[in-house]
Amino acid sequence: MRYTKTFFITAAISFILISPFAYSQEKKDFDYSGYSVLFVSFDALQAAHTGCLGYFRNTTPLIDEFSRKGFLFTQAISQASWTVPSTMSWFTSLYPSEHKVVNKYSQYTGEKKVLANLKELSPGVVTLAEILKKNSYATAGFTGDAGVSSGFGFGKGFDAYIDDRKFAGLDYSAPPALEWLKENKDKKFFMFLHGYDQHGQYDPPGGFTRRFVDFDYKGPLKGGKEEQGVFREEGLEKGFIELTEKDVRFWRALYDEKIYDANQRFEKFIEEFEKLGLLDKTIIILTSDHGTEFYEHKRFDHGFSLYDELIHVPLVIYLPGKKGEEVIRKQVRGIDLMPTIIDLLRINVNDKIKNQIRGVSLVPLMKKEPMDLTAYSETDYRLYVHLRSIRTPDGWKLIYDLASNGKELYDLNKDPGELENLVSKEPVKAYELEQELFKWLISMKSSPAYYRNKEELKIKEY
Repeated sequence: MRYTKTFFITAAISFILISPFAYSQEKKDFDYSGYSVLFVSFDALQAAHTGCLGYFRNTTPLIDEFSRKGFLFTQAISQASWTVPSTMSWFTSLYPSEHKVVNKYSQYTGEKKVLANLKELSPGVVTLAEILKKNSYATAGFTGDAGVSSGFGFGKGFDAYIDDRKFAGLDYSAPPALEWLKENKDKKFFMFLHGYDQHGQYDPPGGFTRRFVDFDYKGPLKGGKEEQGVFREEGLEKGFIELTEKDVRFWRALYDEKIYDANQRFEKFIEEFEKLGLLDKTIIILTSDHGTEFYEHKRFDHGFSLYDELIHVPLVIYLPGKKGEEVIRKQVRGIDLMPTIIDLLRINVNDKIKNQIRGVSLVPLMKKEPMDLTAYSETDYRLYVHLRSIRTPDGWKLIYDLASNGKELYDLNKDPGELENLVSKEPVKAYELEQELFKWLISMKSSPAYYRNKEELKIKEY
């Protein structure tokens, strides 16, 4: 790969000879006022399938390169298990229960469908793009539409926002992003670059090469979005699907191929990004809005649960002029990204925005200061799945079903796959976490009683 072979050699030379951000003049104060921000979302990228977090396949070589030169957060937790609510939590630093963009529809009866919209549901909320635009940043979003459509409020604050092809990948969103950068490279900017390349509803334009299928698969499965859709709906209906070990191995190999392809497309983007002279003056954030399930708990897709394969996401923050190679193993949250960006850029915000922000800046963690953060996650997928979870800094996790009062307790240090529910074995711990979760629910003005035995029409669209 051209970028990974040449970038750090040429970058090192340029830093030593000509760059004002040379490593010999390392930025120790984390003052990035005036820098640009590139925020990249690899939609539905499960943390466990990335090389920088220990995956056995070479699926993410460029992301891994950035992780070695930046800050790698090994325990980044999304506030929701699918795109619509989790992405809005990034850009508002609010939990889904607060920004209220929890589904594509705020009302759904089959005949009547009312699209969710941030402006209507939470009219006083200010987005990250609005803050940066007010501070003289050029703002642009280039996306794969679907769950990040401007119709849901994601376009607020962006000068340009591309969302005209559903479930599009970086092959569609990256080229116009580069054209926009060529026209705005002399300005400080905030760019949101997003692609569905790994998503179940994205098929490779040229079909699967099966490059990672490492055995002679003779089963009935072919892969692709239609097949994945069947598995998703069957899992939602029955609570499980039935596949053989080889079926699952085959499907995970296809998923890895899509991840690798996304990495290659991003590599081409970064090559051009560097040629424009932007790499030395841009903060780069690489992450995913959520993961996805490939039979870890007998289902496919995401949104319907809060297991770690859905809410544990990769997160890399690359800061020009920092030595990097920092691995941060403390738990962090998606809601922390907005205040982190504001802190790095040294932007002053008013009291209204300060009171809105639920997350905290991660700059202290980058400075190796102690910080323990509890992560709460939610899903109200299709208006009939109502789950909440608490994930503690020391590795305990409780998943609570608001509708049924069902509980699942896991010790992630001993059981990272969340296979043994410890509610009956650890009743005291379960009770403690339940009470802590309830306190948080009250702060979200959410009552578990509201969801008990609530009859709701299941949304069939996704």
